[in-house]
Amino acid sequence: MRIIIITQDEPFYLKSNLEYLFKILPKGSQIVGCVVNNVSPFGKKESFLKKILKTYKIFGFNFFIYYSIKYIKSFFSKSLKIFLSEKNIPIINIKGSINSENSLNIIKSYNPDLLVSILGNQIFKKPLIELAPKGSINLHTALLPKYRGLMPTFWVMKNNEKYTGVSVFFIDEGIDSGPIITQEKVKIGNLTQEQLIRKTKKIGMELISKSINLIMKNKVKLIKNNQSESSYFSFPTKKDVMEFNQIGKKFF
Repeated sequence: MRIIIITQDEPFYLKSNLEYLFKILPKGSQIVGCVVNNVSPFGKKESFLKKILKTYKIFGFNFFIYYSIKYIKSFFSKSLKIFLSEKNIPIINIKGSINSENSLNIIKSYNPDLLVSILGNQIFKKPLIELAPKGSINLHTALLPKYRGLMPTFWVMKNNEKYTGVSVFFIDEGIDSGPIITQEKVKIGNLTQEQLIRKTKKIGMELISKSINLIMKNKVKLIKNNQSESSYFSFPTKKDVMEFNQIGKKFF
């Protein structure tokens, strides 16, 4: 099975997660290309300066310094593009919308059987969703249909949930609303948000591999992503972050 990954150039967790995924991919699957969009961690494309100011204003000084240091350190490690090059995985260069006719033609030229979105930051439209014969799948670090949207690890902790989860689902034209292929429940306990991010992303790579295997073998048994049971969360406010801190939750 020929697979194209669609992602963004996220500097903190993505490279190590992809490295793990490549090790556990089922036999018979092959990553034939990777679309790497410009980084947009909170789901909205903004200038670099605007992202910095927004992060500082909402999350506070300590959060800002911690992730600024991590970001600076990322310049001294192997970049995502070098990592992909060493794995002999072509980087697919897309300019503008991934849904444009030109983008679709470029992606189609790689003859993918399946598209896999990991940290994708553009909404897929129908022609892209249906471009690969086996469809398009996405990873979401929450137990769908609950906690659709942005930053689920923040919201489950802010809402003092005891459990969260990880879901891999077929993409439709909604947001995190497609039928679910695989899921796993995760206990939050006393984890920090950073620890929960790392844990759910690692499980996510395992579920992507499992989903690919099920798709290859035509053994998918879909789980309904019930709209009537869904909840959606967007970007937190400064007030949300204050409440997160007040109940004793930790970012790192």
